[in-house]
Amino acid sequence: MEKNNRIFLIIFFLLIISHLPAQKQPFNKEQIPQPIFEQNPELVDLYWKTWEMAYDHIKEQEDIPQSPYMDEAFWDDTIWIWDTEFMVLFCKYAPNLFPGIESLNNFYKSILDKETSSLKIQHPDNPPFFAWVESEYFNLTNDKIHLESVIEKNKYLQRHYDWFESLKPNTKLHFDHAYIALDKKGIGYKWGGIQSGMDNTPRGRNKQHEILWVDAIAQQALSALYISRLASYMDDNETVLKFKKQYETKKDIINTYYWDKEDGFYYDILEGNNTFVKVKTPASFWVMLAEVPNKKQAKKLMEYAKDPMEFGGEYPWPTVSKKDKDFNGNYGDYWRGGIWVPTAYMATKALEKYGFYEVADENAYHLLMLMLNTYKTYEPATIWECYNPTKPEPSQRVHGSNLEIVRPDFCGWSALAPISMFIENVLGFHEVNAQTKTIEWRKYRIGKHGIKNLMFGNIKTDIIAYDDYIEVTSNANYTLKINGKKYKVKKGNQRLKNSS
Repeated sequence: MEKNNRIFLIIFFLLIISHLPAQKQPFNKEQIPQPIFEQNPELVDLYWKTWEMAYDHIKEQEDIPQSPYMDEAFWDDTIWIWDTEFMVLFCKYAPNLFPGIESLNNFYKSILDKETSSLKIQHPDNPPFFAWVESEYFNLTNDKIHLESVIEKNKYLQRHYDWFESLKPNTKLHFDHAYIALDKKGIGYKWGGIQSGMDNTPRGRNKQHEILWVDAIAQQALSALYISRLASYMDDNETVLKFKKQYETKKDIINTYYWDKEDGFYYDILEGNNTFVKVKTPASFWVMLAEVPNKKQAKKLMEYAKDPMEFGGEYPWPTVSKKDKDFNGNYGDYWRGGIWVPTAYMATKALEKYGFYEVADENAYHLLMLMLNTYKTYEPATIWECYNPTKPEPSQRVHGSNLEIVRPDFCGWSALAPISMFIENVLGFHEVNAQTKTIEWRKYRIGKHGIKNLMFGNIKTDIIAYDDYIEVTSNANYTLKINGKKYKVKKGNQRLKNSS
């Protein structure tokens, strides 16, 4: 009898344990790239603080398609599409620790497979750039099993593209969500500031519900472009050709109707008469990310990115041009001048597409210094939802005569700058590709700098520059391009001459 009681107690204990929430493992730096930057070690400190804050936003929840998942640092019962898409772009550097790409399943399975979930998707018609994000993740991880799932087995990317095309205002889905505003109309899409993610943007002024939004069509073009590229890895020629055609059609429409030759800028347009609605915001750089402009058009956009009175300077990437009448230089007022990391990151990658690395890197460094100086001088010391466009402070939102400070600990997508932009634009490792086994390093810094424990595919490498030489350690062979010059890295340790 005593033996049976012991067995019963053991079984009872195991049943209790099996129903307890999984305990999150301690934060482990060994699974994360380790930057070195003697020129400004405080940026390295900020990098680690950001990872730690992001780790606190890995959440477990019952009755959802994907748990654990990345929480956007907003509401516990709600997820946003474009927040999560952007979070993948830093989680990709630690895929074994951060469930970035996995978190997309909470949208794929809820929206497309109609699975139930205890999480509310706030705006199902949020910006649709899953395919670009999936491509960036695949480039770094070479996770072909995951790629096969989203392209071949479940066709999530193709299905979401078609689903977005079919949405209409007042559509009601099987889960809780806010109002759907998207409406495809002829040569574009009617939308809304909140649904586009740029809540109180001055785009459209008092005719916001009459405009065709340039970012909506650009993001669909971007998706079509990357669906075709990802399908090529699966040798799915039918999908490649279908979405190439979709891309070329949208590219032609954008250049025909949304490009203003006089200003050299892509604008929203009024439905019906196609008149330009001349409010300059970083949203137009989605067009550049989608590789729509020709070289001449791209140069014009670069000049706006460089101009300190538009989107450049010490406080880069305000969410409306500093020349705009609605630009709020005192507080930022959310999307009326506030500096948001996700749109800054997107625009930075857009510049890189056309080789404008100097402007991209300079703006990225200024943004990081804004975040660092805010962290050092403003209490509490944290990463903020968005930043003031004229001084090292978080942005504040204007509500009548009241001011409301934006959210702290926003890691969340604001982690993109201290992590991804630090690696890619400040340290200069702007292209890491596991398919081609190649790292492209724009090496332009002096002093000791580099990165250790950088993982891509099955390769793990350290790359550290000293004054006279570069030390490289790797567990496998790969190609390292330094300022365009190729070096064959072999398994083990090697020393390269520092020619810069």
